[in-house]
Amino acid sequence: MTAPVSSLHTSTQSLRARLAPKLREFMPRESVLSAEENLRPYECDGLSAYRQIPGIVALPNNIEQASRILRLCHQEGVPVIARGAGTGLSGGALPLEQGLLLSLSKFNRILEIDPLNRTATVEPGVRNLAITEAAAPYGLYYAPDPSSQIACSIGGNVAENSGGVHCLKYGLTVHNVLGIKFLTIDGELISLGGKALDSPGYDLLALMNGSEGLLGVIVEITVKLLPKPERAQVVLAAFDDIKKAGDAVAAIIGSGFVPAGLEMMDNLAIRAAEDFVKVGYPVNAAAILLCELDGTHEEVSVGVKQIHDLLQKQGATEVRTAKTEAERAGMWAGRKAAFPAVGRLAPDYYCMDGTIPRKYLAQVLTQISAWSREYGLPVANVFHAGDGNLHPLILYDCNRPNELKNAEALGAKILELCVAVGGTITGEHGVGIEKINQMCVQFAQPELAQFHALKAAFDPKGLLNPGKAVPTLARCAEFGRMHVHGGKLKFPDIERF
Repeated sequence: MTAPVSSLHTSTQSLRARLAPKLREFMPRESVLSAEENLRPYECDGLSAYRQIPGIVALPNNIEQASRILRLCHQEGVPVIARGAGTGLSGGALPLEQGLLLSLSKFNRILEIDPLNRTATVEPGVRNLAITEAAAPYGLYYAPDPSSQIACSIGGNVAENSGGVHCLKYGLTVHNVLGIKFLTIDGELISLGGKALDSPGYDLLALMNGSEGLLGVIVEITVKLLPKPERAQVVLAAFDDIKKAGDAVAAIIGSGFVPAGLEMMDNLAIRAAEDFVKVGYPVNAAAILLCELDGTHEEVSVGVKQIHDLLQKQGATEVRTAKTEAERAGMWAGRKAAFPAVGRLAPDYYCMDGTIPRKYLAQVLTQISAWSREYGLPVANVFHAGDGNLHPLILYDCNRPNELKNAEALGAKILELCVAVGGTITGEHGVGIEKINQMCVQFAQPELAQFHALKAAFDPKGLLNPGKAVPTLARCAEFGRMHVHGGKLKFPDIERF
């Protein structure tokens, strides 16, 4: 039974009155936010369809303050939601009315660039792109590059195990993090890994990547840096049929090439990006591929020629190669700006994040197109084609009755289709609250029970980011969905997969 609004308001005021004075005993007054107008900026992350004003916000300046905040919340039984830059797309940082939102925005220092070990040690609030900028004078860079890299924080990247356009060759965040320090819910500081390539004991470092703030609050990260390639070159190929583009992706991977990046955009996304950044995309194409090769001058020259010939054999109507660094940057600018570009087409859009085996790319896109017509909602498709990570962008207007509901329903079908063909419900955005029902489709009850046992080992009271990522077994029973067996869901319209 839901409590009356007046009751919730009273209990929220009580939380603020109880916590704020205790927090201000060891924090500056301005670092503890309790007035509603100061709390509004924290009511949502990048998935802005869901909003909730937090009970209270704390902005610690250092690890000691963060530790004391967690100890206080642990003693008081107050839930804690850690937040970075707020660019997340699954509602992972959505606050609780009866919780404390722990903002790590002041943890924004680059602590060390070690060119000999090729590592950077940074605080979690450091922007992704800032790491590469700091490493550039040494001829080094940080490889994972989400589209939001100009704004997203490295702590959030670790929490969601973010990818990016170059993750095909260089891996996700988990493959590029060497060490972290995190605080437990009772304020204990724990170190995992370091500058070495391996560390003794269980691989808890990998466990923390993608843990979505459920296990601890990350306060320091050591990442590996890579030498900047001698040369990088992009090949753009246009196709008059989306199936041909999907088949070309499989052909590139099947030929033995491992491109630095292999991205695909459909016509709606192409036109939106071109209208936004004007980089010369072929707007009449059904789909385009962006394939980047990097390495020595010699190997890139040979590779570009072979990729060019392969794409033509796969039915590309046009193949062009970036001749200069400016042309290369322009080709990527359109892809990097695809999300904001699509945002100009409708008042709202719902960004999905599923991953599928590459061989099903064309079939899944065909099914998404059919469902788009059925629901009357346009879908722009932008994705990391090389590793099968789809980002369908469902356009809608939340001011129209039922459009948000229909967008969510379409999104759910897309995610469950990803599972049905042997994929997953998320590639890099995380589960958060957005995909929590689809976790009931992805995993069986014994698996979910193990997830809960793992969380309990780190957070026995369940105070860290409660209600996110891992559904309760009761929720799955209420949701009424069975676990997928043998890669098949009992949906008549996708049975052919």
